[in-house]
Amino acid sequence: MSTGPAAPMVGAGTLEFLLRRMRNRSDFPALSGAVTRIQRVANSENESLGSLSNEILKDVALTQKLLRLVNTANYGHAGGGSIATVSRAVALVGFAGIRNLALSLVFLEHMQDKAHAAELQEEFLRALLAASAAAELCAAGRHGEEAFLGAMFQNLGRMLAQFYLADEAHQVRQRVEAGQGVLNEAAASIQVLGLSYEELGLGVAASWGLPTSLQRCMRTCPDGPPKWPSEQPGERTRLIACLANDMADTLLAHGADDAQAALRVVAERYARALDLKPPDMLDALSRAQQTLGQFNQVMKVPAAPGSRAGRLLRAAGDTDVIECDVVEADAVLSANGLQATPPVSPAPAPQAADVLAAGIQDITNTMVESFRLNQVLHMILETMLKAIAFRRIVFCLRDAKTDTLTGRFGLGEDAATVATAFKVPLKGGTDLFSAVCLKAADTLISDANVPHIAARLPAWYRQAVNAPAFLLLPLQLKGAPFALIYADKAQPGGIELGEKELSLLRTLRNQAVMAFRQAG
Repeated sequence: MSTGPAAPMVGAGTLEFLLRRMRNRSDFPALSGAVTRIQRVANSENESLGSLSNEILKDVALTQKLLRLVNTANYGHAGGGSIATVSRAVALVGFAGIRNLALSLVFLEHMQDKAHAAELQEEFLRALLAASAAAELCAAGRHGEEAFLGAMFQNLGRMLAQFYLADEAHQVRQRVEAGQGVLNEAAASIQVLGLSYEELGLGVAASWGLPTSLQRCMRTCPDGPPKWPSEQPGERTRLIACLANDMADTLLAHGADDAQAALRVVAERYARALDLKPPDMLDALSRAQQTLGQFNQVMKVPAAPGSRAGRLLRAAGDTDVIECDVVEADAVLSANGLQATPPVSPAPAPQAADVLAAGIQDITNTMVESFRLNQVLHMILETMLKAIAFRRIVFCLRDAKTDTLTGRFGLGEDAATVATAFKVPLKGGTDLFSAVCLKAADTLISDANVPHIAARLPAWYRQAVNAPAFLLLPLQLKGAPFALIYADKAQPGGIELGEKELSLLRTLRNQAVMAFRQAG
């Protein structure tokens, strides 16, 4: 793209041009796919805790940063400092809360460009501060997570333009600054792009298939808030998202000396429409700045104290992030063939035994409370998957009608599809799987291609799974098999377990047995 003045684009053409450019960038298919899948899973009435956990686990870097975030002091009420699995994070923080954190991190993971890093950093922090402020403003209501996402996505058009149309975004900024208040950002973006940032963001949101309720919440208030509260469904949430963004913009536009006075003016404009007191609005913003400071200790977005972005963080606390044990893996975990994105500055990977031990403690903490069996089983599988970097892991349970162990769910690469193939007969079976379960013999197959091993594999396994290395951990109650944990890797000899790791894996298996006993 030329660095000289760009001619104004036609609105619809700009949207199509932006979508085409994003599709041609290697980072955008991953961004678009992650946003769509996480949003779909979190909003579906038919999806389970495991589905959202598995979607997040497909990206190792996202998993690592999400667990670090939920272990900050900000989430102390939900067990901050002791959460070692995504499954427990989802159970404690909630579907919508984890979705919002995950989407925030997805944007940061996929939208980084050193050529114009300072502007992007500012956009990220602006959007996340607005989102956090919106959630704080709804703290007493039930729409906090909706407002979080609406406020963040009100910035979608500007963020995407800054990343994919950097020259044009720079021109918009120049025109706003040169206009000295006469030309606002919406008018400037129309002049340069042919449509406003808001319409650009809405067009992309529609192409992603985001819910219409979220798209409504993305619409700003160009003429300011109404004079009275609205009775329209969702309108209050939209106004809170607008207020949060106006406060973030005000912080960016004013220095420390006059920011508070300018913020009070903004709060007073919205007070009647939202039936909120200005001091309460400013308190919510202050709490949001502290939250953003904690987020930024994980995200590590540079924001110099004297910079515009630094104004967003100036009230942030210095609370330390409590580290939790997370494996950095090179394995490809995506069911869609996308390689997990490595962290920018990876720390040395903890030993598998440490990750297993942390998961065991996490599960123990869960089981002393009132727990759901499905939640505990997902935590057990997730701990094994992360610690040993398995390709996939499947949980099988006895079907009383057929006396067969059948695959119920799984984590990792194509695990949901592979799970449906598992059919291990407990009567009359002579293959390896049946023998292992009936004898309750923990079994590691290092190379399934060895002739005498291959001859004992059942036909359903060779046809639908056929992994070269796998681990079988049978579960028994009262001396009878009732379940099986299966895990595999894609390379012969890929599963290497010492005595300590094997002992901890057996402890996790025994926790699953105990969970069934306690669940009755």
